[in-house]
Amino acid sequence: MDYDEAIDYLLSLSDMERGYQASANPVMNLETMRSLLARLNDPQRGRPTVHVTGSKGKGSVSAMVAAILRQGGFSTALYTSPHLHSFTERINIGGDPVSPREFAAGLEAIRDAIAAEREGVHGDVSTFGALTALFFWLVRAQVPHVDWQVVEAGLGGSFDATNVIEPPEVAIITPVSLEHTAILGSTPAEIARDKAGIIKAGTTAVVAPQRDPAVVEVVRERCAAVGAELVDVGAAYEVVPGERHPWGQAFRLIGPKGERQMRTPMLGFHQLENAATAVAAIEAIRARTFLIPEPAIVDGIARARLPGRLEVMSQGPLIVADGAHNGESAEALVRALREYFEWKRCLVVLGCTRDKDVAAIGAQLREVADLVICAQFRNARSLDPQQIAATLKGTGVAATDEGSVPGAIDLALSQAGEGDLVCITGSLYVVAEAREYLLGESVIRQ
Repeated sequence: MDYDEAIDYLLSLSDMERGYQASANPVMNLETMRSLLARLNDPQRGRPTVHVTGSKGKGSVSAMVAAILRQGGFSTALYTSPHLHSFTERINIGGDPVSPREFAAGLEAIRDAIAAEREGVHGDVSTFGALTALFFWLVRAQVPHVDWQVVEAGLGGSFDATNVIEPPEVAIITPVSLEHTAILGSTPAEIARDKAGIIKAGTTAVVAPQRDPAVVEVVRERCAAVGAELVDVGAAYEVVPGERHPWGQAFRLIGPKGERQMRTPMLGFHQLENAATAVAAIEAIRARTFLIPEPAIVDGIARARLPGRLEVMSQGPLIVADGAHNGESAEALVRALREYFEWKRCLVVLGCTRDKDVAAIGAQLREVADLVICAQFRNARSLDPQQIAATLKGTGVAATDEGSVPGAIDLALSQAGEGDLVCITGSLYVVAEAREYLLGESVIRQ
């Protein structure tokens, strides 16, 4: 099996990210995942784990935690989703994505187990489930000396395919907001109840600063019920912003262990809160007698970066891309655009998946956008740009539609004058296509 064949095989499974179900059987459940891993001799076991869930900031916090651990001398395996340009990005070992060759060889090695499970009694195996099993198998089989694994949940927590760690040393709940309400719940508290399912007996639960205090109470109740320790980052840590530039920012972090002077290349106040959450998780790991030198914490935050999160793609003209996929993320984006950049007019390229609250996103973009150009991206779940534009117009946003992301970018650039800003947002799928078009990023079979 080569890499192209591996991707063809993955995409033949039920891929809910693309809205495709290949089987009439029920969508993959947690029992299927556990059974599949048992066929592979439980490769998720054998190393300490940080498990991360939430609605916003999961990828950033995961990257920060892994970077600090590596700076502290530990080897790491990092599992995240979705990817921008290649499935290999989701499995990062030692700071680098696995190679296409390693990816394909690993999938070939577990393919028989996947086939056997699909014929079993538990249910279908999804693309995400197969990728999760592949991550654990590669960590154990091809890189047996990984010290820590950092695992980002896909959807929710309690029933997510990644919820197979018994128990994680640290479970992180990043900011929770309304998302996937048909599956997870209609309020932040209900959604938090599902996400808190990754917290197990003996785990240290780290809950990020939350807009809704009910989220913290839900996590607190879960900790009390299962016998886990709680670290409330919003109550225990204070972030004091410092100088900021389009290429990074400084800040002071005041916490139980004193004050740290820190820097991050990531932009936005929300990234400072993500950094505080990552540091709190590292302090929890330290409390378990793992030695992590102080410089590793500062250096890890300074080195951690993620493309597509308030990423400056050009300064002439100014082009900024961010995968703000819901109302609260759009609010953070608008705040960052105002605080970190200078511009006259703001032209927005927007694309959304069908399950997103476009009106909530538009309510935030209305504060800065002179024009929103709605685009279709290469994914079956992409919402019709005409429908996006109609929704935005209904909320008082000037909007038009364009057939593709490159077309929308070209239209925005043709309208932009000197000193104007082009912002590309709404979904990481849009950001990925923008990076391909503007930066020439190569695509290795999405």
